[in-house]
Amino acid sequence: MTDQFDRMWSELLPIGRNEHTGGYRRYAWTPEDALLRDWFAAECRSRRLELTEDRLGNQWAWWGDPDGMPGIVSGSHLDSVPDGGAYDGPLGVISALAAVDRLQREGFRPARPIGVVNFADEEGARFGVACAGSRVITGAMSAERALGLTDADGISMAEAMRAAGRAVDIGRDPATLRRIAGFVELHVEQGRGLIDRDAAVAVGTGIWPHGRWRLELPGEANHAGTTRLEDRRDAMLSCAVAVEAARQSAEAHDCVATVGKVRVEPGGVNAIPSRVVCWLDARGPDERNVRAAVAEISRVVNGLGGTVGEESWTATTSFDPGLTGRVRELLGGHVPMLGTGAGHDAGILATAGIPATMLFVCNPTGISHSPREYASPQDCHAGVAALTTVIRGLTG
Repeated sequence: MTDQFDRMWSELLPIGRNEHTGGYRRYAWTPEDALLRDWFAAECRSRRLELTEDRLGNQWAWWGDPDGMPGIVSGSHLDSVPDGGAYDGPLGVISALAAVDRLQREGFRPARPIGVVNFADEEGARFGVACAGSRVITGAMSAERALGLTDADGISMAEAMRAAGRAVDIGRDPATLRRIAGFVELHVEQGRGLIDRDAAVAVGTGIWPHGRWRLELPGEANHAGTTRLEDRRDAMLSCAVAVEAARQSAEAHDCVATVGKVRVEPGGVNAIPSRVVCWLDARGPDERNVRAAVAEISRVVNGLGGTVGEESWTATTSFDPGLTGRVRELLGGHVPMLGTGAGHDAGILATAGIPATMLFVCNPTGISHSPREYASPQDCHAGVAALTTVIRGLTG
């Protein structure tokens, strides 16, 4: 029963892998992304699932007709953060396909359609906004804003999509959303909750509020060797102050804040930076605390002559209590319940009013967005078994 899972896993492992770091670079609308999309399409065809795409290019595969009756969907995404791990996203896609395999082998006849989805650009690694695929089709992000986003090379999403042979007639897609009666996203855990509970699988309760902000800090370009220290206006020093402020504010307000991406201009080793742009990620269990921390950081940046612009914000997301309760019941009623600080497409759908919840699979390292991210084969197979039970119970 595990052979198909193992085959799919081995097929995906080489795609987009950085041979030096062991991590993955699977960015939206790149050749690696095209390979992943082709792989997903081929897997769906082999199961005789009807493959469709929505108005952003998210891929949906259906067992049954969701226009006659909305269905239960599982799946996740195949893209990655820079040098990310193998499990974040792909585990959910492969597990959903493996669950379909098990149900088909059993001769199961679903009373309502079953869907498997591969969401596009979930990580936002290339264009800076996470969950772009689900945000656009739910209307949480406008088509104009999405198409205007640019990557580190100044290439817009519109240009990248055209280069990938895609149409750019993107936008909110109510027809696709009407097909979804409920969404159950399986995902590797990105923390230590299941390690502490000594459990393989948990049911999600919700997602912390989180957002991303763009910080721009001005300076003055000058020669690194001839400019006296007292005559310098070094934007990198301002950036360092902002980074330290982020850490202090997060500690003071019981949340987390990270500056993980920095762009320096003009970017010469022997040139004093004239401008630094960096991106702040902030999240925590309490929305007011996150906002208070960002307000403090903004005051520091403004005092340095810089600016702060909000690029995305997702409020506290509670998963549908009816669907979540039913999922836990189907798994025996004693499965751990777990909230998360990581954002997911399930949260975007839930915010849009679609019943959604999650299953988490234990990550014994407690590390994610890193090549050290991991889930044991036994726990992966336990996740498939749990997802199969849930889909059978929700569609039988």
